Amino acid sequence: MAIRKIRTIGDEILTKKCKPVKEMTQRITDLIEDMFETMYQASGVGLAAPQVGILKQIVVIDVEDGNQYVLINPEIIEMKGSQTGPEGCLSVPGKSGTVIRPSYVKVRAYDTQMQLFELEGEDFLARAICHECDHLNGELYVNKVEGELEDVTMDEEEEVFE
Repeated sequence: MAIRKIRTIGDEILTKKCKPVKEMTQRITDLIEDMFETMYQASGVGLAAPQVGILKQIVVIDVEDGNQYVLINPEIIEMKGSQTGPEGCLSVPGKSGTVIRPSYVKVRAYDTQMQLFELEGEDFLARAICHECDHLNGELYVNKVEGELEDVTMDEEEEVFE
């Protein structure tokens, strides 16, 4: 496993749409392991493949609910409710902003065995799923911020999403 370089705002790769994963390979397995290691080292709760320079539809999430989520080719199929809260991003260091997201989402994706499954998420997990899936479409949360982006310190950044 290896820590990968996290791409930051201004890097063109973060604005591109990702391609679906067609089959599980050792390279994809290694990438997923590297993504978790990179995310944990950076004190994040989610990471999408384009954030480490790979244009594949892969997301890893750990919102400290006892689960590690891997979503391959995720598609949000249901959204309900609304929540407003702070978000940050490993690709936008030192900043946070208020974003409105659904309070419930259902996503259909493949797992690491390329088996199709559905995941329901509420509150923080719903926010994380939406945030990370946006990355796969070349979208950053900064385009959804209500009001202005705010500067945050390193300690404050660890308290904010991702």
